[in-house]
Amino acid sequence: MTGKTNGSCFNHGDPRNALSPQFQYLPKYKSNQIICGHGVTAVVCGWTPRLVVAKALQKEDFAAIGQLYSPRRGINFLVRNLLANPYVRYLVVLNATREDKVSGGSSCVLDFWRNGCYQGISDASKPVWVIKSEITGYIDIEIPLEALEALRTAVKAFEAKSLEEAIAIIKSLPKQAEAWSVPQEYPMNEYATSLLPARQIGHSIEAPTIAEAWVQILHRIRRFGKLRLNSYGGTWQELVTLTAIITAETQKEYYLPDYLPLEKTFIQEYCEHLLKAEGKQQKAEGEGVKYTYGDRLRSYFEVDQIEQAIRALQKNPYSSRIVLNLWDSKYDLTSSEPPCLNHIWIAVSDSKLILVATFRSNDMFSAWPANAMQLIALQRYIQARAVPHIPLGSLVTVSHSAHIYDDCFEAADTIIKQHYPPKQTFWDPAGSFVISVGQEIVVELISPGAGEVLRVYRGRTAKQLYRQIASDRPDLETAHALYLGTELQKAEIAFTMQIPYEQDKPLNPS
Repeated sequence: MTGKTNGSCFNHGDPRNALSPQFQYLPKYKSNQIICGHGVTAVVCGWTPRLVVAKALQKEDFAAIGQLYSPRRGINFLVRNLLANPYVRYLVVLNATREDKVSGGSSCVLDFWRNGCYQGISDASKPVWVIKSEITGYIDIEIPLEALEALRTAVKAFEAKSLEEAIAIIKSLPKQAEAWSVPQEYPMNEYATSLLPARQIGHSIEAPTIAEAWVQILHRIRRFGKLRLNSYGGTWQELVTLTAIITAETQKEYYLPDYLPLEKTFIQEYCEHLLKAEGKQQKAEGEGVKYTYGDRLRSYFEVDQIEQAIRALQKNPYSSRIVLNLWDSKYDLTSSEPPCLNHIWIAVSDSKLILVATFRSNDMFSAWPANAMQLIALQRYIQARAVPHIPLGSLVTVSHSAHIYDDCFEAADTIIKQHYPPKQTFWDPAGSFVISVGQEIVVELISPGAGEVLRVYRGRTAKQLYRQIASDRPDLETAHALYLGTELQKAEIAFTMQIPYEQDKPLNPS
């Protein structure tokens, strides 16, 4: 079937009378994430590394091989690339791993081919084509519906539930076919980014829950992150070494507001991945071998690091040597699939069991909330088995490259607009301040727990006092410091005018 196009596409000649041996797949999007051949079958690998698939095939067996991690992001690029390469007549979708089942990307692609799509609204509150599936997947509204329907008709899709089945299907399909249309390209809107100057290294965010911290993380990166090209052929916005501290969620159920795109069933399955191992992983230099964090922790290094940590804590709960390592220096520097999570440290601090996790690279929009919940699951698991008498403390994640991909900017900004700033409680781990005015202005620093007076500052002007406090407490949270400044200025006015002063209430000159 020949797909009809409208005036918004750009045609590059009519190749419909040509056959595929003269065709080289030319991806218009995410080109360095795709292995290109000159066959007529495109392969969606899901979470199975594309190099593993390519190794079993010849160039004439396939047109393109690529990953699909996220249905919200990846399907749109897949569809655009297929429309631009109409020689492709077959699509093999690998839906084989636990990660495929949890993320739903491969299932959503297949649902598009089976069921089509309808016009709806995206997470970023803009019109999109929504795939008819239980899994949320989007395609840009700029692509006409008739072009999508023509693609579904012209390209036949197959599901493979194992690597072996996928290879067998691919090799059984024709090696050449007529193009079903002229190449079609449709405009993709660029989303503007406005940055404010700030340091790029060493940001820190603290919140009671993952959901609340996530909104603050998105805001911090979108306002101050540096735009740069990434190794995947696109752009992301990045802060270097971003620390996120979750103070309360380790001790209770996850807080799952509507704006957090995670469901309980997904979280349960995803968290299990870190606690289980599917078997020993192959180690192959330069080859994209599949890994999971659970395998790295349970079996990859010929030892179960989680059980080791439990035994070590049982023996010495106050050890500072409880380190779990996921990075293999021999292979990961050259691997196409090195782990993003590299290092976990577990220790008792302030009489509580904390967990600190280090990521070399972290997708803060799509991956960080699930990563954090997975780590809390590990923290709870180890505490319950090793030191149940010691309460759980904070989760800390340190993300060296904390970034948001350019195709998520609009969705991130929508969440920021609707949910930032968080409700202000003026709770600060540095303590609180009580201000009074008499013969001078007196400021007492009160401990956050017992209400003990830790310091007393005295002066006659706001400037005298804030210099003392800033020197003593450089770690004050920004909102708290701004609040304190306004109260000190009010106190100075009251002292100068000899009128009553009451903290948190307006001045009354009468």
